[in-house]
Amino acid sequence: MANPSGLSSPTSRSEASSPRPKFDSDLLKTYIKRLLPLTLQSARWPEAKDRDQVKSWMKEIGERVKGRMMEIQPKGFKYIVLTQINENLGQGGRADMVGHWEDSDTVSQEVFVNDSLICICIAFAIRTH
Repeated sequence: MANPSGLSSPTSRSEASSPRPKFDSDLLKTYIKRLLPLTLQSARWPEAKDRDQVKSWMKEIGERVKGRMMEIQPKGFKYIVLTQINENLGQGGRADMVGHWEDSDTVSQEVFVNDSLICICIAFAIRTH
């Protein structure tokens, strides 16, 4: 079918073959949106001697997000979770990610900010077969 520019749209892989199961990224996004404030709402950027606390928060968030991903879709996907926590010095923060892969691959992202820190969590679900 031709679009207004006169270019035809290629048939997507999902239209050419049987539909592939999708990962429910809305369920994951809702989970991450609740998890970040529960974990970090009262968190404060630690002094230099206590920076291992930041690593602990990132590890906890990453493991909990991966665990939820496994609950949502236990088979057929590989999961990647990136969690970054920075000190909030008034610089602002933004994360944006778009996946241009198979129709069944997804990405979910959330940003949490309080007056002391900024947390960005990005989770990928990539279909394996």
